[in-house]
Amino acid sequence: ESKRKAAFGSVGRRIPYRILHLINQDGESLGNMHRAEALKLMDQHNLKLVLLRENAEPPVYRLMTGQQIHEEQLRRAEKKKASQKQGVVQKELSFSSAIAKNDLETKTKQIVQWIEKKYHVKVTIRQAK
Repeated sequence: ESKRKAAFGSVGRRIPYRILHLINQDGESLGNMHRAEALKLMDQHNLKLVLLRENAEPPVYRLMTGQQIHEEQLRRAEKKKASQKQGVVQKELSFSSAIAKNDLETKTKQIVQWIEKKYHVKVTIRQAK
């Protein structure tokens, strides 16, 4: 569970680090500052604080609007969906050019089913001796 990327969203006031690198809502770096300073900016501008890179030194946080956070969450969800689709299934079928009619019909039905399942299908036809 901890291996997975933490859900993207506001960290509220729960910041375990004393010093952090802050990026404003326009994506510009505000440099390193004390946690209290970052929280003050967050309150002044009515923004939310989001952890971007925890393993950086110091950790990188970004001030974002609720709308920006929402859009980023949608983007990440889309990306995750897209990356799950990477596992394309490839099916392969080969038959002789002298195949019997009923066998050909059976194999054709099989190919149609695979294509409907969005599988990649490779068909090889061997020349009969």
